[in-house]
Amino acid sequence: MSLFLDIVQLKKSYPTKDGEAVIVEGFDLKMDAGEFVCLIGHSGCGKSTVLSMLAGLNDITDGNALVGGREVRGAGPDRGVVFQAPCLLPWLSARENVMIGVDQVYAHGTAQERLEIAEYYLARVGLDDAMDKRPAELSLGMQQRVGLARAFALAPRMLLLDEPFGMLDSLTRNELQDVLLELWQRDRKTALMVTHDVDEALFLADRVVMMTNGPRARVGKILDVTLPRPRDRAKIIEYPGYYPLRSVLISFLEEQENARDDTRSKAA
Repeated sequence: MSLFLDIVQLKKSYPTKDGEAVIVEGFDLKMDAGEFVCLIGHSGCGKSTVLSMLAGLNDITDGNALVGGREVRGAGPDRGVVFQAPCLLPWLSARENVMIGVDQVYAHGTAQERLEIAEYYLARVGLDDAMDKRPAELSLGMQQRVGLARAFALAPRMLLLDEPFGMLDSLTRNELQDVLLELWQRDRKTALMVTHDVDEALFLADRVVMMTNGPRARVGKILDVTLPRPRDRAKIIEYPGYYPLRSVLISFLEEQENARDDTRSKAA
C-alpha cells in the first residue's frame, strides 16, 4: 500500500473577543491508498471540522494536509464530498443534479458519454426508475442515494463523507451502508467518513480513528478493524472479534464522556 493522505499537526481555530478558540490542534493521520477510515467521537469534538478542511471548504489554520501528494488548497474534483444533508438543487431532476459535476469533470467527453456516466451511477445506487424525479418527489434516503451517485460519478481520488446516513432511519441507513460498500469495493477509493455510530464504523472501516473531546481535539486512539472483507451484515456480529472491537470503541467514548463531565463539574 502507498501513502495517500498525510495530515501533520492540523489545527483549526477561530478568533473571538475572548481570544483564540481552538477547535482542533495537533491532529495527525496517515492513510494508505484504498483505505476506508471512520472518524468517531462525541458531538462537538471537531470531526466535521477536520473533514471540511480536507475538502477545502474550511481554511487550515496551521499544519499541513497532503492528498495524493498535493497540499490541500481549496476544493477540487479530486475529492468527492457527501454531506449529512443531500444538498440537491430542488429544481433539477436526480439525473440533472448528477450531471452538473459530470459535465465539468468530463468536459472532454461527448454529451452521450457524460449522460451514460451519470445514469450508470444512479442505477448502481438503485435509482433506475427515479432519474427524472426532482428532490421533492424523492424520500430522504433516495436523495442521499443521489448524493452518493454524484460523488462517485466524479471519479474522485478520495471520498469524504460527513455522517451521510445520520438523518436516516435505521433500515434506510443499513441499506445505504450496503450501497456505499458495494460502490467502494469496486475500485477501493480512499475514503474518510465521519460517523457517531460505533456499529456503522465497524461495518465499513479498515480503521477507526477516535477523537478526543474539544476544544483542542486530536486523535486519541486508532483501532484496526480486523473483521474480514467482504462483510456480511447478518454474519459480522457472529465473528469472534466483533464485540472486543466494539468494546474498545465504547470504552473510549465512555472515558471521553466521563472526562467531559468532570470538566463541567469543575467549571460549575
